[in-house]
Amino acid sequence: MNQEKELHNRDAAWREELRAAMPARERSAIPRATMNMLDPEHRVTCNEEVNCGLTAEQAVLEATRCLDCPDPQCVSGCPVGIDIPGFVKNIQRGRNDVASLVLRSTSALPAVCGRVCPQEKQCESRCIYNKMKKQPVAIGWLERYAADAARNSGAPCPMPAERKGVKVAVAGSGPAGLSFAGEMIMRGYDVTVYEALHEIGGVLKYGIPEFRLPNEVVDAELDTLRRQGVKFVSDVIIGKTLSFDDLLAEGYSGIFVASGAGLPRFMGIPGENLIGIMSSNEYLTRVNLMGAGRTDFDTPVSQGKRVAVVGGGNTAMDSVRTARRLGADEVMIVYRRSEAEMPARLEEVAHAKEEGIHFMTLANPVEYLGDERGHVRAMRVQRMELGEPDASGRRSPQPIPGAIDEIEIDEVIVAVGVSPNPLIPNSIKDLEVTPRGTIAVNEKLQSSIPTLFAGGDIVRGGATVILAMGDGRHAAAEMARTLESE
Repeated sequence: MNQEKELHNRDAAWREELRAAMPARERSAIPRATMNMLDPEHRVTCNEEVNCGLTAEQAVLEATRCLDCPDPQCVSGCPVGIDIPGFVKNIQRGRNDVASLVLRSTSALPAVCGRVCPQEKQCESRCIYNKMKKQPVAIGWLERYAADAARNSGAPCPMPAERKGVKVAVAGSGPAGLSFAGEMIMRGYDVTVYEALHEIGGVLKYGIPEFRLPNEVVDAELDTLRRQGVKFVSDVIIGKTLSFDDLLAEGYSGIFVASGAGLPRFMGIPGENLIGIMSSNEYLTRVNLMGAGRTDFDTPVSQGKRVAVVGGGNTAMDSVRTARRLGADEVMIVYRRSEAEMPARLEEVAHAKEEGIHFMTLANPVEYLGDERGHVRAMRVQRMELGEPDASGRRSPQPIPGAIDEIEIDEVIVAVGVSPNPLIPNSIKDLEVTPRGTIAVNEKLQSSIPTLFAGGDIVRGGATVILAMGDGRHAAAEMARTLESE
């Protein structure tokens, strides 16, 4: 087998064979696959993954739908530039091992991306089927299938080039840091990833519930990186346990900061300090990383019966669905815009509704009321209407004068965004920081300190897993060029 041809999907003979087996007109008539899912009544009682994946037969049929465009725009919609036709057509021909190699040539976390990336806004939004007024190829589901199939069969992962003897360090083991590490190890660099918490994985472990992204999937991706040679060190806070100067003294030639945006943001309204009100960061970390709510863990967490989650993003959906699983009788999303403006994935919104979540849209909390014990008992909500679009393109919510309701609740989870963690930016002299507290970088993701690069939420201030991964891959390429030029 010519692995290079296999990996980059350049074997014209078998591609032509696939085309001849079924003309484009017949392929385009195949309906899009349907994801197999757990029943809503069962899944709210447990933490099992909701989406069960495609069967082999479903995956091959869905891969057959791909029209193998001569100019595949789906690739341009992917922040890490995955060769989408390459891995999809290999699924069609039954070569899941090669499909996995194609994926891993650009992505360090294909099993993760296939589960949590907003494909409907990225690669699938560029699929030619959209112009044909048909449903796009289920690229995300196929990515998940290929990664899982390769893992379950024990297929080999790509191994790195010859070692250069040059050390680079990574601060943070979230998606940006892991993507950077995977890219640099394959380029022959010695990579060590430092994580502040006791578990490796960053937001993939503490921020995303297992019913959406199982820990065993994340651990399998981490094990692949370990086999490739990446070293992981937990319980080390860069900027505290180890300084930037300490890393230089240990011989690291380059440092990539991927410390994320873990500083919770609140609304600054009256009563926000009442007992029973917490940030989504704290709530999800206690549950996902520290086992809160499980009988075999002692980590405390508030478990209300009437729970309100403020926000409309994926983190809000993760929080409200977690509250449902922890036994809340009534759970609601409170969002100041309409459902059409929600930034959460459509799939997550649909799953939340199936699980009995109530959506209170065009509503904004203005005050929380407490009882004699200092515990939240109700919230006052301002009704809103939509005005003109703001800078994000979404219509701005405007208060309706006098339209204020009081709603009984006993727990509030605030999921209105996050701010960059200031620890590393504040600890490094001469590091340029933006007014938002993010690390200032150029188009190469290089900071004001030439050997320090940064990406992900510490630069963006809050983004998706795949955008963070794109930053990691881009920063790795640029750091490698810088180090090799020196």
